[in-house]
Amino acid sequence: MASSYSPSSSLFSLSNFNILIIALILLATTANPVLGSYYKSIFSFGDSLADTGNGLYSEPNEYMARLPYGETYFHRATGRFCDGRVVLDFIADAVGLPLLPPYLGSSNKDLRQGVNFAVGGATALDSSFFEERKINVVTNDSLGVQLEWFKQLLPSLCNPSSDDCHEYLKTSLILMGEIGGNDYNHPFFQGRGTEEIRTFVPKIINAISLAIKDLIKEGAVAFLVPGNLPIGCSAMYLTLFKSPNKEDYDESGCIKWLNDFSVYHNKFLQKELAVLREEYPSFRIIYADYYNVAMKFYKSPELLGFAGGALKACCGGKGPYNCNRDVHCGSVGAKVCDSPSTFVNWDGIHLTEAAYKYLADGLMRENHQFFFPENDRIITTTADRDQAL
Repeated sequence: MASSYSPSSSLFSLSNFNILIIALILLATTANPVLGSYYKSIFSFGDSLADTGNGLYSEPNEYMARLPYGETYFHRATGRFCDGRVVLDFIADAVGLPLLPPYLGSSNKDLRQGVNFAVGGATALDSSFFEERKINVVTNDSLGVQLEWFKQLLPSLCNPSSDDCHEYLKTSLILMGEIGGNDYNHPFFQGRGTEEIRTFVPKIINAISLAIKDLIKEGAVAFLVPGNLPIGCSAMYLTLFKSPNKEDYDESGCIKWLNDFSVYHNKFLQKELAVLREEYPSFRIIYADYYNVAMKFYKSPELLGFAGGALKACCGGKGPYNCNRDVHCGSVGAKVCDSPSTFVNWDGIHLTEAAYKYLADGLMRENHQFFFPENDRIITTTADRDQAL
């Protein structure tokens, strides 16, 4: 008698190995998020923590325009204030987009997938604010200026006379910073008091908030807004504000009152973002907690692979923190560590590629659905494939 045939009986006649292969194929093609298929472009604003080359065109800096800047990944100086890639680069790669070109060097390039407006030294407030207070800043390419660049560029990417720009920006990721750090760095480094600088905080937060609202009017819907890093752990701040009092330092060796200042800024920012979420409930406005992610490698550097330490700069001049305002990284007399990947701090102010990668990975883990939304899924069942065939 001829045996009857059924798919199930055929399946059970297969070897365990074949069953495993089929199971893996089905698992890989059912309900798995395809990273990078949601966001179609990224637009970045900010300062040197996000700059990918604008500073070279705006206010050329002879130090970061040459090696050892860029030595780790690019093997040449790219305008990044780092030995390699920065947070923005890792985010772009994770969501399947190319590294963002700097706006000021992007002529004759297709920018439909995004562009970076961040400039090293940029402030959230316009330079006039600091000029009135006799505080020197290194560039006028503030957040407001960067926003104008965006508005000038947008008509070349979409049709502003219709809903085209709003449709285009629906799948754009806006990285709003880090910005605001230089609004504090400049006055701190020029000897201004903490009480005066604290009065700048509400104005800086307001500038960030107004920029977000302006971009919402243009059609943007998804914003990642970073807080400030713990400046009390920065090699430059540790050098300039060195104290003989042990009570001024925490268990990681960071200056407590400076970190308290970063927390003060971050609390103001988080409160304002909460207000914006209430005002725009259908928009995705996420706070990127740079501070607490970074504190993990300051508290346990060796555990996280930073055997060279978290507080000393990899590249710089003499001093207890390998940091000296008179000897910049890249200048004559500066020394570079052998393994930047084992250090957190790169040049006294900025972090190494390894630290930025840890920071980016931490942010994406904590905000996974923001970067890879739930509706960004390809559901492919056996029935779907049969119909397609």
